Amino acid sequence: MLPIDRQTPVSHRALFAPPLTCLPAIIVAVLLIACGKESAPSAAAPAPISVHVVKVEPKSVPIRFNIPGQVEGSKEVEVRARVSGILQKQFYKEGDTVREGAPLFAIDRAPFEVALAQAKGQFAQAKAQADQTHREETRLQPLVAERAVSRKEYDDATSARQLAEASLQQGTAAVRQAELNLSYTAVNAPVAGITGRATHSVGTLITTDANGSLLTTINQLTPIWVRFSLAESDLAKIPGGRVGRDTPLEVQLVLGDGVPYAGKGRLNFAATAIDTRLGTQQLRAEFDNPREQLLPGQFVKVSIGAGHRDNVFLVPQTAVVQTEKANLVFVVDDQGRAQAQTVQTGDWIGADWAIVAGLKAGDRVIVDNLLKVRPGAPVTEAPAAAATTPAVAPSAAPAK
Repeated sequence: MLPIDRQTPVSHRALFAPPLTCLPAIIVAVLLIACGKESAPSAAAPAPISVHVVKVEPKSVPIRFNIPGQVEGSKEVEVRARVSGILQKQFYKEGDTVREGAPLFAIDRAPFEVALAQAKGQFAQAKAQADQTHREETRLQPLVAERAVSRKEYDDATSARQLAEASLQQGTAAVRQAELNLSYTAVNAPVAGITGRATHSVGTLITTDANGSLLTTINQLTPIWVRFSLAESDLAKIPGGRVGRDTPLEVQLVLGDGVPYAGKGRLNFAATAIDTRLGTQQLRAEFDNPREQLLPGQFVKVSIGAGHRDNVFLVPQTAVVQTEKANLVFVVDDQGRAQAQTVQTGDWIGADWAIVAGLKAGDRVIVDNLLKVRPGAPVTEAPAAAATTPAVAPSAAPAK
């Protein structure tokens, strides 16, 4: 170890400073590092995403709604007794199809036969009285002209004849009423249709009040009616914004097993006001039902065609991305980049979704690889033969 002169101050910087002969080497190393950074290749640009696109053009698409409906008889008749009495017979089996005028029940006739006989007897008395007074008036008429009898006697005879004729009219009405009451003991079907449950058993005393007179019901099945309704949002899609009896609607049914009903319906009722509780317009259509496939109370699906809507673009359902705020699609711009486009959707038509606003003719809409696509990302169109499975499928019903 070399001796250190304690009288000579030595700084720390001097102890650790590199020798001057090392400075050129350090400078060269720094310059080499800087040159190396400048000569490194720049970050690689992202590779274009291979996608399939569809070029859209405006189309005219049908306006169609699928809504639930319920079947009801075109005539739902309550069969009621019109006279009181003991129910003696029932001629049909519950649920049978009956023709119009077919016998259904019989009420005890005996009291009404007696009442008819009494009415006829009173009628005979009234007629005899009327004949007598008529003869009396006829006899006195020439005598009053000769002053053989007083004018008062003749006037009394005329009045008696008029009273007798009035009594005769009452007797005639009484006979007619008795005949009607007797005929009401035979209860027949007022319309053709399917009978319901009998509300009274044979031997029961039937009365004519609201609770005791109902015997059964009959539903006419040919033709038959189907009730349904359209929401205000659906009505807005129909030209004119409402449905009337003259609106050309195509009404079809789909049964519970998914099989379409053979016949087509005819609109026979359209409410003139919107139901304020439900926000719907009540409608009803009439269907022929020769095979009685449709029964009252049955639920069916009603398919309604309400014309066509122009300037609509169809894109595959998988091309529409649903977000919390809006629905959008990705289109390819002129620079080959993907751009998000907000759209207004309509109904599903087969495998496509109707776009009613947000697209224009000639737009190229991306239909797959949507999980990889980002706004502004470069894309390249894949060959049509190499179609891939769609990456995204819509998860909710179409916006109305």
